[in-house]
Amino acid sequence: MLMDFVKSLSLFGEKALVEWMKELIYCLGGAVATSTLLGVPLGHNSLFREGPSFAPPFIWEGIWCGSANSTTEEGKDLKDLRIMADVGDIPIQEIDERGKLLIFVRAIPENLGGPVDVLRFDAHPDLYDKFEGKYYSRASSFARIMEGGYICSLTLVDIRSINKEGREQAKKFGIKQYEMRHFSKDRPFLENLKLGEGVKGVYISIDVDCLDPGYAVGVSHYESGGDIVGGDMIEYNPQRDTPDRMIAMVAKMSK
Repeated sequence: MLMDFVKSLSLFGEKALVEWMKELIYCLGGAVATSTLLGVPLGHNSLFREGPSFAPPFIWEGIWCGSANSTTEEGKDLKDLRIMADVGDIPIQEIDERGKLLIFVRAIPENLGGPVDVLRFDAHPDLYDKFEGKYYSRASSFARIMEGGYICSLTLVDIRSINKEGREQAKKFGIKQYEMRHFSKDRPFLENLKLGEGVKGVYISIDVDCLDPGYAVGVSHYESGGDIVGGDMIEYNPQRDTPDRMIAMVAKMSK
């Protein structure tokens, strides 16, 4: 009887079937997904351009696009609600001036009951004490995170633009930074990087301006040259992207 009902729902399309399954699981008491996909349409604290607030629906489109299947390289099907739950976008009014990165990186250790290691891919260290007078500027996000003692360690990879203050702040907080100009020397170590030992897990943060702007043009700020317990993807600006050029790439990185 139940299977006949499910088959009838399939006539209305796959999306309707998935929505019905979500409601069923909720009514049965819920389930814990391995991963949760959450969009934050926020851009007021971005540097130079505010287009990233429009990014979530474009990334969703890339993830669920029919031109690429929903299976990850590990063979996990993202349409399986036991693997990932797509919970949509968070209301903007629930994000205060501190910004999403500080809130998320703080919330995860609090919920896990202990600190995590953070691995960040970014062209910039985001360690200013203040940027343009803003204490909670996105360019100061990791300074606030390190001051709060929310994480055990921070490793920054792909740095291509750093000034004196950035180096001094990194030294002050004991941050490991790996600049692209030293990549050949650092590569053997990075390929065997060990994180997550003695802590609750690893949080991976990706600022897509870490990619070569010659190919990844849809970013707000161009810059040339253990168990995973959470992560984020920021900076993608659909207003600067050439027609759908980066959507598939950002969606792939999100998987």
